[in-house]
Amino acid sequence: MPGENLGSAVPDKDLHIVIVDQNPLRTAILRDGLLEAGYNRVTVLDSSLDLERRLGAIEPDIVLIDLENPNRDVLEQMIRISGAAARPVAMFADQSDSAMINAAIDAGVSAYVVDGLRKERVKSIVDLSISRFSAFARLREELAQAQSQLADRKAIDQAKALVMKAKNIPEDQAYAMMRKVAMNEGKKIADIARSILTAAELLK
Repeated sequence: MPGENLGSAVPDKDLHIVIVDQNPLRTAILRDGLLEAGYNRVTVLDSSLDLERRLGAIEPDIVLIDLENPNRDVLEQMIRISGAAARPVAMFADQSDSAMINAAIDAGVSAYVVDGLRKERVKSIVDLSISRFSAFARLREELAQAQSQLADRKAIDQAKALVMKAKNIPEDQAYAMMRKVAMNEGKKIADIARSILTAAELLK
């Protein structure tokens, strides 16, 4: 799967890297830099047209996009691409535009490089893209876990209140009852809580 080796400390030379650029000279610089760094699985796309579908078919590990003037359509494609199958993206541009850079970052671009494209920089840019992508991925995972725990706690508290009212018992006893059911059924207490909430909704 794309990106499955991106968390390792040593760059995986078997990573499949796609270059998106319509300029043969820039493409050659990027490809030569990748080959010299030991990255041998390189695919070149000479246009950003239908980029989302083409990348979906290739399923690369990393995408390097070199554009003279990145436009909103390309960035919107990158947002969809990042959402469908998150992967590191490095974007090269000849023009520095703070609004465009911010939009690129929001689109999931791991590195935005302005001017100074040289093949000896390519490896460090790939390494930087992987590092930033991994860091952001960890943050997203931590945020998702926190949101899930918050949702579980809310469901448990709501279900506990229903049990307290229905059984006319104190909070600790209601929680103990829910926990016992969860243990007996081999489920998480949050799952039992959601079942209670669903049943209560049906009985209204």
